[in-house]
Amino acid sequence: MVQHTRYLNVDGHSVIFAWPELRKIHERRSSLAREALTKQLRDYQDWTGVRVVIVFDGKGAQVSATSGSGDVQIFYSRSGQTADAIIERLASKYAGKVDLTVATSDFMERQTVHASGAKCVSPEALRGLIEEARV
Repeated sequence: MVQHTRYLNVDGHSVIFAWPELRKIHERRSSLAREALTKQLRDYQDWTGVRVVIVFDGKGAQVSATSGSGDVQIFYSRSGQTADAIIERLASKYAGKVDLTVATSDFMERQTVHASGAKCVSPEALRGLIEEARV
């Protein structure tokens, strides 16, 4: 039996603004909201084996990425580029090769990602996946 690697790409700010508790944290300190989301997604990855990639809108001159070994991957878009653009590029590159799901509330992004062959879930459905994995 061939084991396909499963990936979950998350539009970080899309989820933060869709989840009231994270939006509230973000209003006080955006970095804390990003950390809270990352922790939940790290737990999800540990529980399920699904590789998690989180993409945030960034401000730097180039795309930056961070991850420890076995940790979730985090990308920040460069200034003037949206997280959506990175997610769409990853979807078009990998959707045919791996089992890829994208979590976002952005309708246009969902259409583009879906056209690439990836599955899409809403931030609310993502919360459901995390809750299911927790039990």
